Formats: sequence, C-alpha cells, structure tokens
Amino acid sequence: MEIRTIEVVEDRTSASRCDEGFLKLARLRLRNHYSDGTTSDVYPCDVVSRPGSDAVVAVLYEVDAERRVHVLLRENTRPPIWLRRQRRFEHPDPREYDSILEVVAGLIEDGDGPGDAGLARRAALEAREEVGISAEAGAFVPIGGETFASPGTSDEKVYFCAGAVKLDEREAPTGDGSVMEEAGGAVLRELGEAIEACRRGEIPDMKTELALLRLADHLGYLPQLRAFVDELPEEWRRRYRSLGVAGPVGRAGRGA
Repeated sequence: MEIRTIEVVEDRTSASRCDEGFLKLARLRLRNHYSDGTTSDVYPCDVVSRPGSDAVVAVLYEVDAERRVHVLLRENTRPPIWLRRQRRFEHPDPREYDSILEVVAGLIEDGDGPGDAGLARRAALEAREEVGISAEAGAFVPIGGETFASPGTSDEKVYFCAGAVKLDEREAPTGDGSVMEEAGGAVLRELGEAIEACRRGEIPDMKTELALLRLADHLGYLPQLRAFVDELPEEWRRRYRSLGVAGPVGRAGRGA
C-alpha cells in the first residue's frame, strides 16, 4: 500500500502550547557562567524533546555464500519530508520525497531494560514491527558509540547496533498500531550499493548512512572493493585498523 497524497486536515500550531503533542518544545533563556567568574549575555535557546528522547538504530544484514553483504532497509513515507514540497527554500530542492529508505529504528521505551541488553531487546522488537524479521535480542551487538541526532535543537541520542539475521525469512510486519507504519515496505540492498545511494542523495537519511558505514567497519568489509579485509594481501591486512568498538568478524559475519 502506497500513500498518494497527505492532506493537512488542521494546523494547530498557533493554538497549541509548547508542552503539548508528541514533540515538546522548551523555550528557554540561558546565561553561561565561565571559569574566570564572568557571565555571558542572556540568550534564547529552544530544546525539542520527545518521549524517552533516546532511540536505537538496528542494521539488519546477512553475508551470503559468496560473501556479499546484504542489508534490509525500510521504505516509509515521512510526512515532515513529504510536506517540504509545500514550502519555498532559498536553495531549491529538485526532489519530491514520496518515500525514504531507512534502517530499522525506534524509540527506547520503559521496560526495555538498561544497558546493551535493553538496546538489543528494543532492536529485536523494532525489527519485527517494521520489517517482519523475527530475531532474538542476542543477535544484536553494538557498533560504536552513541551520537546526538541534532545537538543544536534536540536532546535526542541515538544508539547503533547490528543484527545478523536470515533476510529471506521475513513475515508481515506487526507494526506498532500507528498510522505512520500503515504504509511502506522492506527493501533489500547490497551494502556497498546502499552506501553509494546515500552519497548520491538517493537515501537522504544521516543515521542510515552512518549505520551502514559502521556495519562495514564492524564486519571488516571494504565496500569500495566489495571485499573483506582477510581477502587483501598480507601487507594491507597488517595495516588495516577497524575504527569500531567491536572488531571485524570476517568469515564469521554471516546471517545467524
């Protein structure tokens, strides 16, 4: 099922408070206190928050028998991006984004639990809801540290993990009951091709590009060469250094 158009039924902006709705806006006036005892002028600062603030990104992947790395992305319509076509920008946007490809992601919720185990539990739930992949929480491992999504305006922090799964064992997504997940689907891409699509602007989502690059490093996979590190000449293998927290897994990095 595809979305043909999005109708703005009501614009409640002028009648709503900053602390209403899914996103909440704290409109603050701040003053900096410096180490030399001086202070700054008072200045405005708006902070956008949403429930829980923090989110987990889950890259679902499989390495096939020929050692090609495949990733499963979610295609979805994002109303804020779709509605850009109704605005005027100083730098004209040549594209109308009917849908966007993204990695699986979701807000961390109460009951997920603390630490990496809680993040893995949430990743597994989101995989089932968004793309119909059933995987145990133990299939997901961290790939690098967390990042802030937009530190100038939001306090949201994003955690990254990867899950080795069987991508051909998909079922119908369960969804989360929201209209946001009624349309869309799952798209399979080769890892290097997906990264190239990000660079071309065809996958215009920052968390997705970052997650795919982290997955490549986690696997010890060089997308430009379509090769793993252990396939390189010995001299180059010695010089290779993974930038991730979790080291390269080479031949072990196949779908569970």
